[in-house]
Amino acid sequence: MTYVVTESCIRCKYTDCVDVCPVDCFREGPNFLVIDPDECIDCAVCVPECPVNAIYAEDDVPGDQQEFIKLNAELASSWTSITKSKGALPEADEWKDIKNKLDQLVK
Repeated sequence: MTYVVTESCIRCKYTDCVDVCPVDCFREGPNFLVIDPDECIDCAVCVPECPVNAIYAEDDVPGDQQEFIKLNAELASSWTSITKSKGALPEADEWKDIKNKLDQLVK
């Protein structure tokens, strides 16, 4: 099992989760983070750090977010590793509670 970043992260990209990851499994895109499933050790320390509750165990990903399991794996192979937190995107507070924003994902 691995952990998965879901839709709530899009256009927010809070990076609180990155600092606590013991294996540096987060990958960074323009407006979203993903977890590399080949690197994740299933420790779950990132879950409580996410201010928008975007991270789930693969088995617990909500039904309407299942596509993010595959999306994390696909994007992790081409995005670069992020190992230190940085500021959230400027519009993060405006986007954090918005649903159905997959169309906003920049790959």
